[in-house]
Amino acid sequence: MTWRWRYEDATGSELTDRPLPREIFSSQADAESWLGETWRDLLESGVEQVTLLEDERIEYAGMSLRAV
Repeated sequence: MTWRWRYEDATGSELTDRPLPREIFSSQADAESWLGETWRDLLESGVEQVTLLEDERIEYAGMSLRAV
């Protein structure tokens, strides 16, 4: 099993038109820790929300990178 983040705009469309990190993680905890360290950089790159995938299964979707 591998875990990865899908980067999305505010409407939930996947961002594929820019160079963004394509990290692969061996656990959900590793993926979540990485996001906790890099979410500000992703937001500055135009990422508005993310979806966490385990292989192709969605663990959770549409998590905003903006403060509530």
